[in-house]
Amino acid sequence: MPDTQVLERIKEAEREADEIVAESREEADEIVAEAREEAEEIREAAREEADEVASDRLAVAREEIDEERERILEEGHEEREKLVSGAEERTDEVTDYVVDLFEEAVHAQT
Repeated sequence: MPDTQVLERIKEAEREADEIVAESREEADEIVAEAREEAEEIREAAREEADEVASDRLAVAREEIDEERERILEEGHEEREKLVSGAEERTDEVTDYVVDLFEEAVHAQT
């Protein structure tokens, strides 16, 4: 084989190698771009899921707070009723006591 043919084959092989390298680089760039896009989609899905979980937890916490608030209010109403009832029961007793004090004060002055 003459030297020129060998040189031509070498040049052709180098061109093919350059094309293969260029194609490989393009393919690698596409793979990286796809991977980045997929990673962004995964991050967005994770964000949405985290927001949903946080929203659910917040709703549960609000419900628990409302239940606790209602329980505390009910206890407060019950305690108030006990105090009012106790005060009403002692009204006659207190009235009699005040009248006695008044009478003693009036007798002490005379």
